[in-house]
Amino acid sequence: MSNEKGLLGIMADTHDNLPLIRRACELFNQKGVVKVIHAGDYIAPFSVLTLKENLKVDFFGVFGNNDGERLGLMRASEGRIHPSPSVLKVEEWECLVGHDLSEEVAEAIASSGRFRLVVFAHTHKALVKRVGESLLVNPGEVGGWLYGTSTVALVDLASLEGEIVKL
Repeated sequence: MSNEKGLLGIMADTHDNLPLIRRACELFNQKGVVKVIHAGDYIAPFSVLTLKENLKVDFFGVFGNNDGERLGLMRASEGRIHPSPSVLKVEEWECLVGHDLSEEVAEAIASSGRFRLVVFAHTHKALVKRVGESLLVNPGEVGGWLYGTSTVALVDLASLEGEIVKL
């Protein structure tokens, strides 16, 4: 992956696993990502504080279905967490970030051509798939609680190529 325009780091389903949140942040910092997207299920505000303390770049996120303490998460994130789905401007194009979109719905949104990148989560199953001119990404689970494999995604902003990276 080239890094001319930069890399975008994508994560989701951290579920309060602080050591793996830190590991994901270390990877993103080492790779020189320009921004991080979190597609929901932080769980507690201290997970957001861990992101803020360890990332060298800004992050944008949406709420997941397990994020019950939304006011605390909003305060901890200083307004970086939004309802799901939400639109994020990255470079010269927009991406849609949603937590509990099904793969079929996320693929339909990607096939509309409106968004260059569609990010979803919730299933904890990693996926990078080209849909027309769009890229569909589910970064899998950072927390590792469901399948025992912790993953994130990296997306090259110049080529719109993505890859899943095991932590």
